[in-house]
Amino acid sequence: MTSVLSRLRTRDVVALARPQFWPVSLVPYGVGLVLATGRLVPSAGDLPHVLAGALVIGPLVWLSVLAVNDAYDVRGDLLNPRKASAPLVTGRISPAAALWIAVAAGMVAFALSLTAGWSFAAGTLVALLLGAAYSAPPLRLKSRPGGDVLLNAVAIGVAGPMAGWAVIRPIGDFPWPMAVLGTLVGAALYLPTTLADLDADSAANGVTRGWTGGYRTIAVRLGREATYRLGLACWVASAGLSVLLAATNTVIPRRMLLLEIVMVPLLVASYRKHIGPSPSFRGVVIVAGWFLLPAAGFVLTYTGIL
Repeated sequence: MTSVLSRLRTRDVVALARPQFWPVSLVPYGVGLVLATGRLVPSAGDLPHVLAGALVIGPLVWLSVLAVNDAYDVRGDLLNPRKASAPLVTGRISPAAALWIAVAAGMVAFALSLTAGWSFAAGTLVALLLGAAYSAPPLRLKSRPGGDVLLNAVAIGVAGPMAGWAVIRPIGDFPWPMAVLGTLVGAALYLPTTLADLDADSAANGVTRGWTGGYRTIAVRLGREATYRLGLACWVASAGLSVLLAATNTVIPRRMLLLEIVMVPLLVASYRKHIGPSPSFRGVVIVAGWFLLPAAGFVLTYTGIL
């Protein structure tokens, strides 16, 4: 293992970890911290645990999970123009080396997570195992329509905020309405990614099924229009729930109600414009950027700044 890892170039390992994806977990992690503390900046006493948790849920977990993903997807990725420069596609990293990287990153992540508390460490272990099950046979949840959506929605919308919360407070006290809201947002943002890769995934099914279990994502199963409408429905439902929570002063402060009412049509319009049945990853990023506006409003309101 040591000899394999020593031959790797740092930039290829970083590329494997996809830094552009880290905010997908770090932003919800920050929201969880705000929920737990009511503060915009953690106290000095909490800071070491907070930073350790951020390193785990950001770079380390992503590296471990994505290395497994790339190792088992390499044959299909060879057919995907979007991944033409990826380390495994170009041969700069072999599938075997990627799996060693996944193991090493996972071990470091779990060891570091212990410094942030047992509940955080348990969540980290579950995240690593589910991340592997998402890509690796025999489960390969990414090829089980519905399982792929549920796993990613929960990972984005629930695991992130709960991780931030668990660093500070007991997990049993977590405000569960936010888990429902987060799951809806996570599903709405994940579903378009399956549409962006639909053509490549459909082509890959013909050449990889025996090796990996195929690429039968929910978009492959349902088609473009139905997958898009499902994502839009989740997006509208998340917007409606946020208004309801603000109106009832449940987790979301009531003084955010006006902002929520103003943002809902803008969020829905953005989704319809930038997603659609044939979205690009750029469109998904734009829609996620729009979502940061009410998220920032919530953080500033919840901490008493606004």
